[in-house]
Amino acid sequence: MELQLIQNKIFEVRGLRVMLDFDLAEMYEVKTKVLKQAVKRNINRFPPDFMFELTKQEWNELVTICDQFPESLKHSYINPTAFTEQGVAMLSSVLRSERAIEVNVQIIRAFVILRQYALGYMELNRKLEEFMVETNMQFNDIYQALTELASQKELEKKPRKPIGYIQMEE
Repeated sequence: MELQLIQNKIFEVRGLRVMLDFDLAEMYEVKTKVLKQAVKRNINRFPPDFMFELTKQEWNELVTICDQFPESLKHSYINPTAFTEQGVAMLSSVLRSERAIEVNVQIIRAFVILRQYALGYMELNRKLEEFMVETNMQFNDIYQALTELASQKELEKKPRKPIGYIQMEE
């Protein structure tokens, strides 16, 4: 399975990166109902930071943002279950097929790559902020120099007192 395809199925909900039960079931080549049953039989392996059910509002927001969901799911009365990276890793112990293990390895790699992108983005953002501060300081120096030059120009425009001897007219 292609990493880009997996990354497109990772969403951010409640500040966490998650995958939804129906996407995972599709990747594991099992029915969503089978996946949910396996999880319910092993519910003690899935604390709230591993898995949670989306609220109706969260699901509606995701449907609004993403047009990739099947039409039959968009209007379902059952809210999907979201699995964090740790929850996805735990699924491989619940779904003991070779396919589940293979898919989980790829999913974990996708989460790692997304984390690396996020770290790279944060570093880039920090450098950009430093650059903006330095640039603002330089522009401030230039602005001060131009202000001083302008004030000197104003002084040059004022009439000067004559220098030298003044000859009196007789």
